[in-house]
Amino acid sequence: MATYAVGDLQGCLSPLQCLLQRVAFDPDKDRLWLVGDLVNRGPQSLETLRFLYRMRDAVTCVLGNHDLHLLAVAQNIERLKKADTLRAILDAPDRDELLDWLRQQKLLHYDAERDIALVHAGIPPQWTLEKALKRASEVEEALRDDARFPLFLDGMYGNEPARWDRELHGVPRLRVITNYFTRMRFCSADGTLDLKSKEGVDSAPPGYAPWFSHRERKTRGQKIIFGHWAALEGQCNEPGLFALDTGCVWGGAMTLLNIDSGERHRCDCNLEHP
Repeated sequence: MATYAVGDLQGCLSPLQCLLQRVAFDPDKDRLWLVGDLVNRGPQSLETLRFLYRMRDAVTCVLGNHDLHLLAVAQNIERLKKADTLRAILDAPDRDELLDWLRQQKLLHYDAERDIALVHAGIPPQWTLEKALKRASEVEEALRDDARFPLFLDGMYGNEPARWDRELHGVPRLRVITNYFTRMRFCSADGTLDLKSKEGVDSAPPGYAPWFSHRERKTRGQKIIFGHWAALEGQCNEPGLFALDTGCVWGGAMTLLNIDSGERHRCDCNLEHP
């Protein structure tokens, strides 16, 4: 039995299948961890979601910003954007089954046996892992509650509040939690977010730095697998951190990590797209 983690799929099914074939992945005994952004921008968003759903018992998934965007569009809360490739999902006869499975997924997963966390974007420097899990559960509960689900999605978009405050409540509280876990790249030492800068680590605005580089980060030393930041090209020099978004949908590669051995496999996405 082997456990693998893969970077952002974004509707790029062929490279994922290439990687799984390369390691002889067997869903009856192996496990696949997904860092989120399963869909959007790539050519096979519907096929990707169906593929994962069929082997859902072998999958551990956290949600990314594109996955949440899909849920909001499906609820008629947000409109499709020009670059979105989600229409096939919205028109599919099995859309409700697929979307219901998606909304049951976590924002943050922790494997106690391996002492490793899985998240889409990251964990803000001011939170311990214990606090991060509690904050993630607040959003997860809202996603799974039929009454709160549309209210959360309706208020999910936006960059404010830019920093966590324990006195926050309602949708603004859920929004900043969601932004930390699904959109964060740069922040200040106290967790104030900059959500406009999207390039490499050297592009941080004054007073900001990559979330993982702050000296007082309370999860320092904690093993964390994350995606979201294609500009890192899979490079993160912080001990215990594994950056897996290597820009497949942008013409880079898709990366698969054997969680226990540390072995990495890459598939060139330009060659593997249909």
